[in-house]
Amino acid sequence: MHYSWHVLDWRREVADIYAEVRASADPVAAHARWAERRAALLATHPATPVPQAHRASFAPVIAPYDPSLRFEAEVEEAEPERREVPTATDGVVPFERIGRVTLGELGSLDVWWLDSYGGGVFVPLKDASPGSYGGGRYLLDTVKGADLGGGTDALVIDLNFAFQPSCAYSSDWVCPLPGPGNRLDVPIEVGERFVALD
Repeated sequence: MHYSWHVLDWRREVADIYAEVRASADPVAAHARWAERRAALLATHPATPVPQAHRASFAPVIAPYDPSLRFEAEVEEAEPERREVPTATDGVVPFERIGRVTLGELGSLDVWWLDSYGGGVFVPLKDASPGSYGGGRYLLDTVKGADLGGGTDALVIDLNFAFQPSCAYSSDWVCPLPGPGNRLDVPIEVGERFVALD
């Protein structure tokens, strides 16, 4: 099977996982199911970014759920900004800042729109936790199915669902990483934790 069919199936699986999360009335149970299904994808799917040599023994480290780190955040106005991220595989990937979300006393994060074919909301995160991938994690990446829900002017931002981008697992991948407006000065000890593959 051509590799692009594997990527298509990966994206369908991710979209299905997040649809299950959004349909659940219990965030704790939804998180447990997300963790279970994400672990299976990373360890067994043909399009996983986990290198072949590590797949048989791979298990992501995902912290227990903390309900205090789930927010239904209004998207506030922010000064427009454009970021163009060069990648080796997709050329220049353009993003437009469309707003900000405030996460209580933790701080605020920029909300970006992928300004190319398909579009989508993108919210990366860089925090002060030593257990996080140094390049940051993603909270939302709706063009690839990672969408926790919300309305027309608000987003569900649940830090428990922070996940590592593909480039955390392999240098074969190049990922857009968080800029200054997507950094929190506090450690976020939930979500998927960094696992070094040596």
